[in-house]
Formats: sequence, structure tokens, C-alpha cells
Amino acid sequence: QVQLVESGGGLVQRGGSLRLSCAASERTFNTWHMGWFRQAPGKEREFVATIDWSVGSTYYADSVKGRFTCSKDNAKNTVYLEMNGLKAEDTAVYYCAARPRWRVGMAVKDYDYWGQGTQVTVSS
Repeated sequence: QVQLVESGGGLVQRGGSLRLSCAASERTFNTWHMGWFRQAPGKEREFVATIDWSVGSTYYADSVKGRFTCSKDNAKNTVYLEMNGLKAEDTAVYYCAARPRWRVGMAVKDYDYWGQGTQVTVSS
């Protein structure tokens, strides 16, 4: 059972930056994908970004493309989400998730393991 622990959330002003981290409790395999999702109050959880452990290919939601960057550190079993140019609409609880499949997934149902989430609040 893989456990995921997110950190790095907080309160930031509009236009500011934050870096989220997601540490996996054990080594994940190169065929796995790690994803970031977010859920704002009253809304469904939505896809933000995903990265694969092997070559580091990334995919982003259109709403964050060009502002957010997903990266990984295999030695630390950790993935990161660098968020720049934050907007009020980025306010949400951000979740890290793991998909033990080689094919990329961008839906909530595609991921088997989830972290507890970390709050990101962007003030205007």
C-alpha cells in the first residue's frame, strides 16, 4: 500500500508562487504515473497535471498550462508541483495521486492511491 504525503500548501497573494511536494512511502515503479488534482469548495475534483516516473513526460490541464510545472526526484520518491502566477481561481485543496499503470491517466478514477491533500489559498 503506497502512502502519499503532500506538503507546501498555504496562503499566497495573487500572482505569487508556491511549490507543492508529494512524498511516496515506498519506491514506485517506472511504469507508474503521478498526478495532481484539486478540489475547490462545492466543485468536483479536477485534473491539474501528471508525470511519469520513467522519462518524466508531463501533461497539464489547460487552466494551468504555462503557469504550473510538474517535476520529480526519483531518488527521493517525490514529485513536485511548482505553481507560478497564482490566481484566485487556483484556490483549492490539492491532492497527489498515484496510478500504477504505464498509460497516462487524467481522470480521478484512473488513480489508485491518494494523499490527504494540502490547502492552497490565493488572496486577491
